[in-house]
Amino acid sequence: MNRIGVMVDSFNIGVMDGLDAAQKVGAGAVQIYVGGRGAVKEVWTPAYRKEVSQKMKDNGLVVSAMCGDMGGHGFELKEEQDWRVDETRRMFELTRELGGDILTTHIGVVPEDAAKPRRAVMLEALNRLAGYAREMGCRMAIETGPERPEILKAFLQEIEGGVVGVNYDPANLKMVLNEDPVKGVYTLKDYILHTHAKDGRMINYVGPETVYGFFAEGGIGDLRMEECFLETPLGQGDVDLKGWIGALNDIGYKGYLTIEREVGGNPYADIELAVNTLKELL
Repeated sequence: MNRIGVMVDSFNIGVMDGLDAAQKVGAGAVQIYVGGRGAVKEVWTPAYRKEVSQKMKDNGLVVSAMCGDMGGHGFELKEEQDWRVDETRRMFELTRELGGDILTTHIGVVPEDAAKPRRAVMLEALNRLAGYAREMGCRMAIETGPERPEILKAFLQEIEGGVVGVNYDPANLKMVLNEDPVKGVYTLKDYILHTHAKDGRMINYVGPETVYGFFAEGGIGDLRMEECFLETPLGQGDVDLKGWIGALNDIGYKGYLTIEREVGGNPYADIELAVNTLKELL
């Protein structure tokens, strides 16, 4: 089994050309971004789904996961919960139709203080989603980065059904929190459903609430991301890649390591480098 996946959108050339690029660099699987509100109906028409499915088949690719990020504050806001849950339910259906069973997403920032009302709102939404996921034979993977692994683990333990876990992104943990990505694997070992192969380093700590608040709303204060952290090509940051893969092997993770590259002027070259780096490590 070729366990190397690629986030198709990282090529920044569209999904269809991205599927060709994924095959060319030697990936065995792909993760595809679904889109924001309304995209499941408006973009992923029956004809487009058929076209994408055929292209994957022609290129010998399978879905490692779909990405269901919708921007904003995730599931933090009670007034947005209904439409976000409904849209995610449709994303589960799309994921299954394309042959996958994992949907990844950011859910917001789980507060460390368990008494904060926002936490209860998020927990309610995730329990609703867990019910839908279970009915459809899907799993939902929360992306790491906004909170320490211990906080995320405690939150996951309160979600019913055993179908909500983690999309483990070691670079997010390093860049935003300066957490040890190797130690985090062992903390979240019972919940890792999917991983992002990504690298980076922290420059200045500003806190996850500030960082993810900036992504949610934009233009907050005078925050400059390049002064906070740097995403690097795989193997050029502060993530201990060998230790991270070793930890994943220790816990028995058999899924995909899906390359994500969100910045850089030559994503194809960076992704090709990442594929070759992973092949050496695996």
